[in-house]
Amino acid sequence: MDLKKSIIGSSIAFVIATSCCWLPALLIAVGGGSTMVAFSNGLGKLSWFFGGIGIGFLGYGIYQYKKKQKMSSSAIVILQSIITCPKCGHKKEETMPTDACQYFYECAQCKQVLKPTGNDCCVYCSYGTVACPPIQLNEDCC
Repeated sequence: MDLKKSIIGSSIAFVIATSCCWLPALLIAVGGGSTMVAFSNGLGKLSWFFGGIGIGFLGYGIYQYKKKQKMSSSAIVILQSIITCPKCGHKKEETMPTDACQYFYECAQCKQVLKPTGNDCCVYCSYGTVACPPIQLNEDCC
């Protein structure tokens, strides 16, 4: 789950869980009658339920955030890959970019321009000894 989605979900749950506190004041401020106040007082009886939902969403958001932090801090990314030209067999060690995918690569020996094959996202995934950094981190590539 995405961190932004967790924060949004937790915020919505918080607003719902605290509605028994702010909703009566809001209804009175906008001119709500006694019927609306009675309705909002009825929500107060369910505050334990909404509070539990809010705490649950908040806990799940924190869990997702810590899980993502743990994955990103414990992952070691290898940036060196040896590309082998399929035409002439020439091998060269290259440093992979971390901020973009490399779709084209020119062989230093035969000048053949390599492109990704099949479902690969870059030339390192197709012709290199090591997959590109996003694939190593199990993320979407470019």
